[in-house]
Amino acid sequence: MKTITIFTPTFNRAYCLHQCYNSLVSQTNKDFIWLIIDDGSTDNSKELIASWIKENKIEIRYQYQSNQGMHGGHNTAYSLIETPLNICIDSDDFMPNNAVELILEKWESIKDKPQFAGIVGLDADKTGNIIGTRFPEHLEETTIYDIYNKHKVRGDKKLVYRTEIIKQYPKYPIYEGERFVPLGYLYQLIDQDYKLYPVNEVYCIVEYMPDGSSLNMLKQYRRHPKGFAFTRITGMKYAKSFGVKFKNAVHYVSCALFTKNAKFLTESPKKITTIVAIPFGVLLNLYIRLKTKSGI
Repeated sequence: MKTITIFTPTFNRAYCLHQCYNSLVSQTNKDFIWLIIDDGSTDNSKELIASWIKENKIEIRYQYQSNQGMHGGHNTAYSLIETPLNICIDSDDFMPNNAVELILEKWESIKDKPQFAGIVGLDADKTGNIIGTRFPEHLEETTIYDIYNKHKVRGDKKLVYRTEIIKQYPKYPIYEGERFVPLGYLYQLIDQDYKLYPVNEVYCIVEYMPDGSSLNMLKQYRRHPKGFAFTRITGMKYAKSFGVKFKNAVHYVSCALFTKNAKFLTESPKKITTIVAIPFGVLLNLYIRLKTKSGI
């Protein structure tokens, strides 16, 4: 069995998916499987991937499903992965040639330490600049929550998880008519039970595409308010400071206005904070409506 599965949810990304493929073919360590979750593509993704499988340069598994969104792709991937480790590389991203080698070197040092759910590394852009900031040099263990709220690290980071741990937690919910649930929900749950091993090494080269989630977050927010509200409930529940709890409550109120959820207060795990957040949530909702009034 291979050691790590690199999984890629993709939807109509045949035009850029070759970047990821070429980077995987060039890896200095081939101890991996590339699992592609085709989330209902209508372009030539299937034929393109079939040609790569025929080339047999790396081990590829292909799974087609009806369109469920990024989180649905993660659900399917986690149900299929059998290797000890997994990492998601988005369809518009790719890996440095030595990324798998670096990951597996670090894995050897923590695989017998059960407190670690996995490794967290860096993202960089195509020019080599780190996305956001590096981890503090002294840091030997952390959580996603502490990375951003305690250590004030900025920017997207790349997560490598133990598959057996990922499989312990609930899947992302699928809401009818929506196609997006922020992925941080699952990471928040894992944070409650395990640590991550921080590494100041680049595991992924990212490019924020015009049609990607990162550059369309406000529109995603308005199109998929149930998914966003769901993660804000988790955020309030596990917040370690009032500031983080209040921020989640404000967003939760805003989402409730989009969904017209009259029960939002009774469903909140932090009712007093939610009451205080109502006027700010109303303002946020109005701001999002203004910013997204066209193109939804």
